[in-house]
Amino acid sequence: MKLHDPQPRPGSHQPPRRLGRGHGSGRGKTAGRGTKGQKSRAGGGIPAWFEGGQTPLHIRTPKLHGFKNRFRVEYAPLNLGRLSEAAAGTLITPDVLRHDQLLRDQKTRPMPVKILGGGDAPRGVTIHAHAFTRSALAKLAEAGSTAQLISWPDGAPIEFEPEAKPEPKARSKRAAKPAADDATDEEEAPTAEEDAPAADEASPVEDEPAAAESEGES
Repeated sequence: MKLHDPQPRPGSHQPPRRLGRGHGSGRGKTAGRGTKGQKSRAGGGIPAWFEGGQTPLHIRTPKLHGFKNRFRVEYAPLNLGRLSEAAAGTLITPDVLRHDQLLRDQKTRPMPVKILGGGDAPRGVTIHAHAFTRSALAKLAEAGSTAQLISWPDGAPIEFEPEAKPEPKARSKRAAKPAADDATDEEEAPTAEEDAPAADEASPVEDEPAAAESEGES
């Protein structure tokens, strides 16, 4: 076998259509483009996005404005005031709230429950929910009730994490400069107590000539 021996399979390569080469070819004169019109002209044609004059799709579709968080968790809210009539010792869970129709309609998909601080808190109850507001936790603690945080969607209990205390703000440089100036002034100004030892040290030196004169007279 030589390089010129391999040939393409029959029917895989077809010759291109010859246009405008007489009526006998079937594509003479107008070359298959019809008579007149925008599509028959050389260089003419309609863009793929043209829709006959109506507003095209890329114009009438809404555009994305702003930011949408893909990881946002949407809760089913519930105020404490709707649970104020619960008897002491009652265990309140999301399943109980759905059974009593205290949550909003969740036919499309279930949602985690968040307890809000509106209204009076029930006394002596235990509430299981997926989130609590600070005001709700404070009211439940005052009423002697227990708030249990649970995970979503399995409902396992979670321990409350202590909130981090805000760090104290650092003093500004403008406020620190006067204090530094006061410290330099205190270092430069000598006190009376520091001058006293210096005078005592100078007195023996002044008495030496007097002592020498007394020895000469004797």
